[in-house]
Amino acid sequence: MSVKQGRFKRKLTLLDLSLLGVGSMIGSGWLFGALNGAKDAGNLAWVAWLFGAVVVALIGLVYGELGAMLPRAGGFVRYPQYTHGSLVGWLIGFSSMLAYSSVAGVETDAFRQYATGWWGGLGTASSPTFLGILVQVALLVVFFLINYWSVNFFGKVNTIVTLFKFIVPIIIIVILLTHMHVSNFSQGGANPGGIKGIETAVTGAGIVFAYLGFRQAVDFGAEAARPQRDIPLAILFAIALSAIMYLLLQFGFIGAVPEAVAKGGWANVSFDQPYVDIAKALGMFWLATLVNIDAVISPSGTGNVYMSGTARTIFAWAKNGIFYSIFGKVNPKTGIPRGAMWLTLLLSIAWIMPFKFQIWSVLINAVTSATVMTYMVGPISIASLRKTSPEMHRPFRLKGMSIISPLAFIGATWIIYWSGWSTDSLLIGLVIGSLILYFAFLDRRESAEKLKAQWKSGIWLIVYYIFIFVMARIGSFGPSGSKPIIPDPWDSLIVAVGAIILYYWGVASRMPEPVFDTDEGEEIVPIP
Repeated sequence: MSVKQGRFKRKLTLLDLSLLGVGSMIGSGWLFGALNGAKDAGNLAWVAWLFGAVVVALIGLVYGELGAMLPRAGGFVRYPQYTHGSLVGWLIGFSSMLAYSSVAGVETDAFRQYATGWWGGLGTASSPTFLGILVQVALLVVFFLINYWSVNFFGKVNTIVTLFKFIVPIIIIVILLTHMHVSNFSQGGANPGGIKGIETAVTGAGIVFAYLGFRQAVDFGAEAARPQRDIPLAILFAIALSAIMYLLLQFGFIGAVPEAVAKGGWANVSFDQPYVDIAKALGMFWLATLVNIDAVISPSGTGNVYMSGTARTIFAWAKNGIFYSIFGKVNPKTGIPRGAMWLTLLLSIAWIMPFKFQIWSVLINAVTSATVMTYMVGPISIASLRKTSPEMHRPFRLKGMSIISPLAFIGATWIIYWSGWSTDSLLIGLVIGSLILYFAFLDRRESAEKLKAQWKSGIWLIVYYIFIFVMARIGSFGPSGSKPIIPDPWDSLIVAVGAIILYYWGVASRMPEPVFDTDEGEEIVPIP
């Protein structure tokens, strides 16, 4: 007897979608990003925040067209397979699983690091106790339960939490901007500082990580009440609101650091709980308490959103036909992919186990690079669909796509490259190694000719990974202590040129016709 397949519930409004993006962005990134940005780039850290906003906005515009045209749960994983077949779909799906499943755990670690200030039993900022890990697991279970019952309940909880999350950062901004030390803006001592410092801060300081949640409007596209209008608007609203707040926080942080501390050089500024420590230095213990409360709310809200978003990504991977079908089913009663939710919980817990490098600042590079690896194919997918399906209904048509799309691809490639050798070599090794599993999941009924065509459409992506791997080894972001063969900024320029070549190769490698999946739980936007 066949089991009835459920349908996603179209319950999420423009406000819900916008706050899904903002709610997943305003998490642990704002709690640590300003400090880490100042250590890397000093008073130029704001440039890294602005660069991150611009690149993410370009990528967001690309996905605005894709999301409005094809509102799909986990669309980031499914669009590449539509245009380039199963090989690209698998590689992006695996990257997405690595990236997404880690974020909820990373956010609980940020909560624990701040909580150690008032609950010593959780461990230190860099070393959790067994109780600390247990508390993180309990928090993940709470996220799971909120997401398990219905998308409507989840959406309303997120809306309330996100509105609250705005209050504390705004109060901090006002306080910091009224306690400015102008001399701080002329202080040096950042490491590495300059242009290299800005590049390092973009990934290593958690700056791009703080923007990555814009994708939620796309991942929840199948549950949007009016996806054609609301998905593009929600993406832009979320990025704009978050960028303004992050820039003000960075300026406020630079100015409010005690002058004696700033004079020691930005690289030597050390706070376990940045805004709590500054509030105490200003004698505002009430503000320190408020920040500690929000340090529970902000990461928890983001972790909650990513718990749900990861399940949609796993669902999308299964819908691509190259992962276990049980994860591609929607519960008829709740409209939730419950099988994918269970796997998400297990993966999230795995990320917070007491490994040697289970620290927020160390994990950020890996999460950022893995996530952007899933984003960078979007510009190629949109250009491919413009060529293969020009007649397809586009409720939001991106103007200037021929310029914006390659720029977005270059920006994404820079972010991946700037994550550095240790991160890129690990992630690329895992992604390429995952091809063993890809062969295991292949449908043996497909003809050799069809599989050959899909490999032809996807070989450019493997070359892309190899290119990044080689440049990360010989460029200025190579192994610690090694002398680069290609110094900065020439390495970044070469990466940009390589990205352009691979972009046009990727577009040219598209399948002759896109292959869309059909599912009774979702709707294909009709071709008029």
